[in-house]
Amino acid sequence: MTTALTHARVLTAHGWRDDLAVLLEGERIADLLPSSDPRVRSVQQHDLGGAMLVPGFIDVQVNGGGGVLFNEAPTVETLRRIGAAHRRFGTTGFLPTLISDRVEVMRAALAAVAQALSEGVPGVLGIHLEGPYLAPARKGVHDARYFHAPGRDELALLCAPHRGVRLVTLAPDQVPLADIGALVAAGLIVCAGHTAADYATTRAALDAGVRGFTHLFNAMTPFGSREPGVVGAALEDAGSWCGIIVDGHHVHPASLRVAIAAKPRGKLLLVTDAMPPVGADDPTYVLNGETITAKDGICQTARGVLAGSALDMAGAVRNAVQLLGLPLDEAVRMASTYPAEFLGLGESHGRIAPGYRADLVVLDDEYRVQRSWIGGR
Repeated sequence: MTTALTHARVLTAHGWRDDLAVLLEGERIADLLPSSDPRVRSVQQHDLGGAMLVPGFIDVQVNGGGGVLFNEAPTVETLRRIGAAHRRFGTTGFLPTLISDRVEVMRAALAAVAQALSEGVPGVLGIHLEGPYLAPARKGVHDARYFHAPGRDELALLCAPHRGVRLVTLAPDQVPLADIGALVAAGLIVCAGHTAADYATTRAALDAGVRGFTHLFNAMTPFGSREPGVVGAALEDAGSWCGIIVDGHHVHPASLRVAIAAKPRGKLLLVTDAMPPVGADDPTYVLNGETITAKDGICQTARGVLAGSALDMAGAVRNAVQLLGLPLDEAVRMASTYPAEFLGLGESHGRIAPGYRADLVVLDDEYRVQRSWIGGR
């Protein structure tokens, strides 16, 4: 059945339009037509009352939500619950993210995502393995007991044929370049993060196929005058993508504005690094046996160590506008179009255009989510 979304301010690939209707047919956007077109009047209509219609948000780093943590229960039901919680905030596609853990937990997480993709669980695009191939000196809240370089069996597990996106965050100073190359050759996206690498090591990893940087500035060597570090390599490199957490706590807004000025347009994407409190009433959760509390938007241990965030994607978009001074259309692209391109899904996701998936979000004037569609539903 074809449905027309009408009377909206539509963010197209060419900017805002208020004279278009968006026709949905099954899982796809069938067409964008002038509101006066007879084909619009001939189908069922949803009048959006002048609200903004934008591409659905894509979050490549979601540890939990709805009161559950992926590590604690790597099952399809957990993925459904996380996806439902984040959908309320405009996330129509996400990578469930597994924090460094035992190999058997990794296997269970990979199996759960494979089953979720097979069952069509709304929003699941693949998996993000954040570790355990990380540097103890930049561990953040990760448990360094699980850190190690990937062995032959683990490389075979990661490189096995798979559906969906597989993203691995690793420390280039801990993983041989040959292994990075093997992961990339098998179709995985490799990002640098939680790393004590210097500039030269990071540059070599980029040459070996590293595609991006996980939560830029956080848990990596900083940009210095005589040692550019990981941050310097990330900002200098025109081809790589960088995830940024715009919650006002993880990174100072001025530092993020510098990154925006340094990187080519389209190479920064909003991420949440979200934990179980997103979409839940309980502000606490347990990670590696330690109770974490979300207070005033900050998730941290009793020792004051940041432990993910309580950020949602609609909040990230608002913050990008209010804290960083970005135009709304660019903030939305950083939450939709650019993540889709980073994940290799730029021909099917992240835009309101004919042939694209009908993953859509309705925002009010305060950039709060009113409705959403995932695959036209």
